[in-house]
Amino acid sequence: MTTPPLDGIRALAGLDREARDRIAALAHPVRFAAGEHVFHEGGEARSCWLLQEGRVDLYTVVPGRGQVTLDTFVEGDVLGWSWLTPPHRWHYGAVAAAATSALEVDAAALQALSEADAEFGYTVMRALFGALLERLQATRARLLDLYAGSDVR
Repeated sequence: MTTPPLDGIRALAGLDREARDRIAALAHPVRFAAGEHVFHEGGEARSCWLLQEGRVDLYTVVPGRGQVTLDTFVEGDVLGWSWLTPPHRWHYGAVAAAATSALEVDAAALQALSEADAEFGYTVMRALFGALLERLQATRARLLDLYAGSDVR
């Protein structure tokens, strides 16, 4: 059985081939049509997605403003972080802004594998944390743009 390639996923680029192959063994291909929700805010977080093509918007609902895009994920990005810590619920929603293909990773299986092999787990979590920090900074910049010029305190 051939595992899906993860070479195009930036967050995993620093991992060795064996680590990427172990993650790939936990993944299966999925497709989302434009407008299809990947997950909803408050839903159970059981997966993450390694985007291969397309575009996914991360959003929240702001009272008086409706659905507001916080960030956009594209080819090579990792989507979905809420599975990492309890209560394993999505903090935001995600919707495909264009037809999107991805590899869906079983988060519980990745956590179990990481707990069984602490060195592997540390390496993977460190790689994911670096990507998460980049996304957090991008979200911060987006929020600053969103509220620039408003009288929000």
